[in-house]
Amino acid sequence: MFPLALGQLRRRPAAFAGLAVALFLLAATTTLFGSLVAADVTAPETARHTEVAGPGPMVIAGAFGEIAVLVAFFAVVNATGFALRRQLRELALLRTIAATPRQVRRLVRAQLLTTTLAVAAPGGLAGTAAAHHFLAALRERGMAAPDLRVPTTPLPALAATAITLAVGLAASAVAVRRISRIAPAAALTAASTEHGRTGLPRLLAGVCALAGGVLLLRLAATRPADELDKAGQAALLGSLVLLVAVALTGPLAARALVAALGTPMRLLMPGTGWLAEANLRGYARRLTSAVVPVALLVGLSATMSIMTSTAEHAARATSATSATDVWLRQAELALLTCFAAVSTINTVVAVTAERRREFALLRLVGATRRQLLRMLTAEAALTTAVGILLGASVAAAATAAFSAAATGSAVPAVPAAACGWIAAGAAALTVPGILATGLRTIQGPPTEQAGSARD
Repeated sequence: MFPLALGQLRRRPAAFAGLAVALFLLAATTTLFGSLVAADVTAPETARHTEVAGPGPMVIAGAFGEIAVLVAFFAVVNATGFALRRQLRELALLRTIAATPRQVRRLVRAQLLTTTLAVAAPGGLAGTAAAHHFLAALRERGMAAPDLRVPTTPLPALAATAITLAVGLAASAVAVRRISRIAPAAALTAASTEHGRTGLPRLLAGVCALAGGVLLLRLAATRPADELDKAGQAALLGSLVLLVAVALTGPLAARALVAALGTPMRLLMPGTGWLAEANLRGYARRLTSAVVPVALLVGLSATMSIMTSTAEHAARATSATSATDVWLRQAELALLTCFAAVSTINTVVAVTAERRREFALLRLVGATRRQLLRMLTAEAALTTAVGILLGASVAAAATAAFSAAATGSAVPAVPAAACGWIAAGAAALTVPGILATGLRTIQGPPTEQAGSARD
């Protein structure tokens, strides 16, 4: 299987670029926090008995690593899904010439293993360097003992490679499930069609995720004021679970929001606005694929920013200092935003690039490049708006729970400027990404593109 997997990687390097970046970030992040754990485990006795501000490197590594791996799994599942979607036709053809579902799964696992091994060493080196800088920052702020150092050992990088591989294999199992379970002839049809309805198992899983998120937020809201760290972790974890619920029930929620937001779009752009809304509502799964990373970016970033602002407000009210907590939340925000931004860029580029044949058919029936770009602009605006609304809804619920624990009120301290920049950043990643990819996709003769397979 490895020669075939390598052949696919050579033929379609762009299809696996997003997956490689997501796996690289995961390997680097887990190496970073693994190195912090190794530093704490191998610390000299003087360092173990030194009083530090904050929870200490071991607790920081555990708390950061837990959330980072969950977000990374989100990003890797997304990137793996799009890497497979770019080769669905080839996998379907393999099924029709007697390849078994097991062989297809083995091929996908071989592709993922090859990609993981390619990024493991660079990710380990980057994570080790980041660990040295992060530990130095902790020492400067009194959050780590002055003589605590990152040990020279390959164990954190090896453990990170194992974790990255495990996350990738789990992601590939989720992504390849559909194409490997259906009949060979149906697999070829499924390569170019989309199911219109959301399945009952997916809806039930979404409801369970929603219930789990609500329970976590309730746990966060009932923590005492002197346990803000625990309340913050519960609220952040609850927001992630709610975002999973958004991903599972996304086709329904996104379609409803597009229907509501599409009315003003149709009034502003009568022709292309109507076509953009029809495209988004007709391809609900594709819309969800594009919306969820935007919601992840906005939801996590807004949750962390508002939680930080609320914690600062509570600290001023009680004359307590929260400088270390604020810095830690800012560091966590930067890490999570990086994962979410990578996932957003990967998704909007992949979703738009795979529509080459659709754009060619529109050109063949008379649509001009300018009209297609206007349609894509309307779609990008609607996609961004839906993602921001879903992410803001999750952030509102999570920060209300945290605020209840921090201040006794469910109304958090909202930094309007920071939230505005978050929304602007989401739009800056989404809209230009869709338009730039669309402009590149519609180049070339439409007759050739209409008859060609996805590339």
